Amino acid sequence: MSPARRRALFARLASDEPEPRTELVWSTPYQLLVAVILSAQATDRSVNQAMASLFRVARTPQAIVALGLAELKGYVRTIGLYNTKAANIIAMSKQLLERHGGEVPHDRAALEALPGVGRKTANVILNCVFGEPTIAVDTHIFRVANRTGLAPGRTVGDVERGLLRNVPADYRLHAHHWLLLLGRYVCKARKPECWRCPVRAECGYRPKTPAAGVSPSAPRRRS
Repeated sequence: MSPARRRALFARLASDEPEPRTELVWSTPYQLLVAVILSAQATDRSVNQAMASLFRVARTPQAIVALGLAELKGYVRTIGLYNTKAANIIAMSKQLLERHGGEVPHDRAALEALPGVGRKTANVILNCVFGEPTIAVDTHIFRVANRTGLAPGRTVGDVERGLLRNVPADYRLHAHHWLLLLGRYVCKARKPECWRCPVRAECGYRPKTPAAGVSPSAPRRRS
């Protein structure tokens, strides 16, 4: 994808959604960190539902540690891999208290040293909480980057490096959310809804899917 097409792609996404936000519900950096840890292989909706109940009784590292592992599991048992995730949240909360005064650190190395936190989670926190132009590559963004030709790569690391090179600097802050939402709702894994894609004209994906009764060569429709 040429630089001009990349810029046009993000200009269209920005026009449709100037200030994109994560669909996870959170009020503090710690709450977002807990939510992101729980969101692996789970939907944002299921995480939000579990967190609504949990955060009514415990919403700080101190409160989560006091709640204890068994009680925490009861609140998150509807989420996949909840045993491991709950254990990581307890350990992460203890480490925040012991090493960071209970605050989520603004430092990649410190974030990635927390139990249950990898590079993707650290990128989300750095972006959403601290306003850094990081791009957390999940399955949706990996698919969109490869399918469109925006930043092809065989691994998550390849795609992240490609996106950081290729996304125009003035669009980088929100790129993560634009690409994630595009992949989640339009550029779907099994059958991308190209007929209603806002960046169809810029996308390099050749076998574009039409709507029922609409020719693949029909003009792009804005959603």
